Amino acid sequence: MLGCVAVCMATTLMSQRPAGNNTGGPVANNAAPSSSGSTDPRMANFNIPFNPDATVTSEHEATIKGVRVPYKATVGTMPVWDKDGKIEAGVFFTYYERTDVKDKATRPLLISFNGGPGTAALWMQIGYTGPRILNVDDEGYPIQPYGMKDNPHSVLDVCDIVYVDPVNTGFSRPISKDITTTRFFGVRADVQYLAEWINTFVTRMNRWASPKYLIGESYGTTRVSGLALELQNAHWMFLNGVILVSPTTLGIERSPREAAALRLPYYAATAWYHKKLPADLQKKDLTDMLPEVEQFTMNELIPAINKGWLLNDQQRKAIAAKMARFSGIDEKVILQNNLDVSTNLFWKELLRDQGFTVGRLDSRYKGIDKKDAGESPDYNSELLSWEHSFTPAINMYLREELKYKTDNRYYVFGPVNPWDRTNDRTGDNLRTAMAENPFLHVLVQSGYYDGACDYFNAQYNLWQMDPSGRLKDRMSWEGYRSGHMMYLRKEDLEKSNDNLRKFIKKSIPRPGTPAKY
Repeated sequence: MLGCVAVCMATTLMSQRPAGNNTGGPVANNAAPSSSGSTDPRMANFNIPFNPDATVTSEHEATIKGVRVPYKATVGTMPVWDKDGKIEAGVFFTYYERTDVKDKATRPLLISFNGGPGTAALWMQIGYTGPRILNVDDEGYPIQPYGMKDNPHSVLDVCDIVYVDPVNTGFSRPISKDITTTRFFGVRADVQYLAEWINTFVTRMNRWASPKYLIGESYGTTRVSGLALELQNAHWMFLNGVILVSPTTLGIERSPREAAALRLPYYAATAWYHKKLPADLQKKDLTDMLPEVEQFTMNELIPAINKGWLLNDQQRKAIAAKMARFSGIDEKVILQNNLDVSTNLFWKELLRDQGFTVGRLDSRYKGIDKKDAGESPDYNSELLSWEHSFTPAINMYLREELKYKTDNRYYVFGPVNPWDRTNDRTGDNLRTAMAENPFLHVLVQSGYYDGACDYFNAQYNLWQMDPSGRLKDRMSWEGYRSGHMMYLRKEDLEKSNDNLRKFIKKSIPRPGTPAKY
């Protein structure tokens, strides 16, 4: 998941709700979360002992794409060591391994992370790629009774999967409250210790020969982009693919003016969904309407906003009129905000006349505020919906089906702050890894209605990562008609998993193919 300011201008994903709420969420707002969990009773640290190196294994089977797939599930913890070889923490993981495959050398391994920073791997594990998924309706809304069901679209048929919970997420913990958190909580620290952990995992599970893939969602895309180069340069581990689900800005700079402009295509998609566009735009299909908005954004809006007061009144009004046409927001509101409508204001304003707000991570969801007035929603309607369904399901699944017994609390969102966000060059790290490794491919998956890590900024990442275009044949982008966790929508669950299969198969070279330009 889940895990960016309005256009992912910060890499503080999956960790906070709107102003006034310090509790967790798939993608953070502008403000930094609390530096500890003390403000939220759900984050209480009871210091319950746990074993940092212990696992339990069980046997299962699933029917995937109409084929019976037997598999083994290993859940538990594996250590993180300091430079002196002393255990500092235990990282919790769930490892699914197909058991009717004899040649592991050709069997791909998918290493999966979510984001925050500060959230566990549950979102993609039981929402997207795993063999068991939670019960939700066809659009992703919670239903009762809570529970799990087989995932007929899981990619376990084509690859083994390990879901990793970084320190202070899920059941992962430092072994002592005296362990310094700077060892784990920061862009560089996170990448470095997790690369060490992956090395240990791959070694213990005898997977050095396997084609390897990283997949990350939200802040997890920052994480796996940095890991691609760290694994390559510090551990001599070369990947076949990196998948970015709802990516952050990956440390790729945008000016405030660019950031303001680049939001507009997302606004247009959301307005189209809620039928707030003019009739001539509304009658077009979503993907037929968006190119006009995208061209206006790049060719007219960015230059106009950059001009500031050099725009005369007539020019400013003309730009505002086009923005209003594409966003569903009144021209007067746009002019009052100097052509810079924040995402908070957009989520509050679009359906204000109907008494609703729209969701941040998935703008198909509606919320109801105490007052229609104001400049931002009271809460993230989509996030509360997801917490509603995921939290009981992951606890039931790990403790009852997979038999992992512990009195520790499962941190859906854990205390990981302060988080050191300096030196985030993860987008450039990923480009460097691709340049150095001709086998490395990148796939990006975005939801059109994601307002935290929006689809157009995800495309912008790729353009800026590789301005020469010389790597673009190994980069691809896909859009889905849902939000941040596009896989919660039944139609997109099937489509996105099928696209992962195609990506994995395409990025494995034929035997004997040399890695060279």
